[in-house]
Amino acid sequence: MIQTILVFLLVFGIIVIVHEFGHFYFAKRAGILVREFSVGFGPKLFYHRKGETTYTVRMLPVGGYVRMAGYEEEADLRAGMPVSLYLNDQNEVEKIDIQNKVQDVNSLPIEVTSFDLEDSMFISGRVDGSTEETQTYTVSSTALLIEQDGTILQVAPRNRQFQSASLINRILTNFAGPLNNFILSIVAFSILGFLQGGVMSDEPVIGQVEESSPAAEAGLETGDRILSIEETEVDSWIQMLTIINESPNESLQVTVQKSDESTVEKSITPETFETEQGTEVGRIGIVNDIDRSFFGKLSYGFTRTWDIITQIFTILGSFFTGGFSLDKLGGPVAIYATSETVAQSGLIGIISFIGLLSVNLGIMNLLPIPALDGGKLLLNIIEGVRRKPLSEEKEGIITLVGVGFLLVLMLAVTWNDIQTFFLN
Repeated sequence: MIQTILVFLLVFGIIVIVHEFGHFYFAKRAGILVREFSVGFGPKLFYHRKGETTYTVRMLPVGGYVRMAGYEEEADLRAGMPVSLYLNDQNEVEKIDIQNKVQDVNSLPIEVTSFDLEDSMFISGRVDGSTEETQTYTVSSTALLIEQDGTILQVAPRNRQFQSASLINRILTNFAGPLNNFILSIVAFSILGFLQGGVMSDEPVIGQVEESSPAAEAGLETGDRILSIEETEVDSWIQMLTIINESPNESLQVTVQKSDESTVEKSITPETFETEQGTEVGRIGIVNDIDRSFFGKLSYGFTRTWDIITQIFTILGSFFTGGFSLDKLGGPVAIYATSETVAQSGLIGIISFIGLLSVNLGIMNLLPIPALDGGKLLLNIIEGVRRKPLSEEKEGIITLVGVGFLLVLMLAVTWNDIQTFFLN
């Protein structure tokens, strides 16, 4: 179980960090203030502040987020709240502590009456809770704010907020997370190609023929290319394998191109083979060719990633043609359950799992659902067409609906995963 948990945390952590780093990098590049980079949700376990950003690790390892200025509500600062101010030599506020803790002798205690930490950059209040006239202090544009859980964030002036960036920079920032997932998938599968010493080609070219098999008896040899079966043109190894699997004990007319480019006709009868599920399939005793070239190993990252993308869109399309099914979806519980098998398969299995999950996360985040990256990109496109953004009120309602939908879906998927992997 410990090994499974470690694999789960490793795989999920890598995917989340890479995804959020995409948002982080392009936000920084656009001049948007990134206040927090978090791995996980819930209570914080660890944090470290560097530059303008606080990096946190939180208790629930089921995701992460980049907290960009203007993309979330300010900390819980409100009128009537007792806070501690720290002033610099210019009498500007350089730190606001809203924690209800023991008073620091170097701080100035006030009861907040009003504040603006976006435009006018001030905070007013009654010093030490007195009923006397309020005092107003200028807040530095780089002042720090200590939240009630102890997280230190930088205040967010309007010109550093997300909505102040150009439309193209906001689009790039929203798209960068899924983009990084695709890049991670490509890198993972390319590494896999090198670790395996090559990749199995999808070309219908024979790499090896088993002795005494139907293929050997028909005279097939290494390097032969299958052109057609029963006059059906064969374009890929999978297509060829599908036809053979569906034809146990049936005589098939196969057109073969030999290594000297001559063409011959062969009659082959696949033998019957019973799978672990008890299904009978046909097999002729051939193994596909392995591409051991540098380019073949490198390109596997692109071809494998594209194969998974097409498979995902096929599944998504089936929701409209064959009906919606939770069994076609999986959440953190399904990932954890699969991690046990992955942990036993070693490094190659872990890398393959990272590539598979990463491209899945990239596609899912691009769905045009409010609160997901795809929903945000849709709002960006609408803004570009209208030449003005939606009002904050309308965008807030749309996002709230999206969050509600995702929450219900997540609960349904999680319960379905629990039933599938632990209760059945």
